[in-house]
Amino acid sequence: QVHLAESGGGSVQPGGSLRLSCAASGSIVSVNAMGWYRQAPGQQRELVATITSRITANFADSVKGRFTISRDNAKNTVYLRMNSLKPEDTAVYYCYARIVTSGANQEVYWGQGTQVTVSS
Repeated sequence: QVHLAESGGGSVQPGGSLRLSCAASGSIVSVNAMGWYRQAPGQQRELVATITSRITANFADSVKGRFTISRDNAKNTVYLRMNSLKPEDTAVYYCYARIVTSGANQEVYWGQGTQVTVSS
């Protein structure tokens, strides 16, 4: 059993910053890629950022230069630092992780989602 626990969402004014955290726990052998998706009302879920176990990061064009992603492999935790937030960043943010469990299978696990609202 694996669980991803997210924290750090909230409301902020345009230009503000937030940091999201997502910690994986459970019967984990190793954690490969981790990252974040987001889904705005009426829109499809879209990739925001990913980071591999070797700390290679990729970002959606819409967030490049404003968001950074990092991870603490010892804590199986991924972070998303969001700066210069815009109203169009408003969405529910979901973390994910590709995890190898004690059964030696790699699966994708998802967090419960955390709301980020950017509004004046």
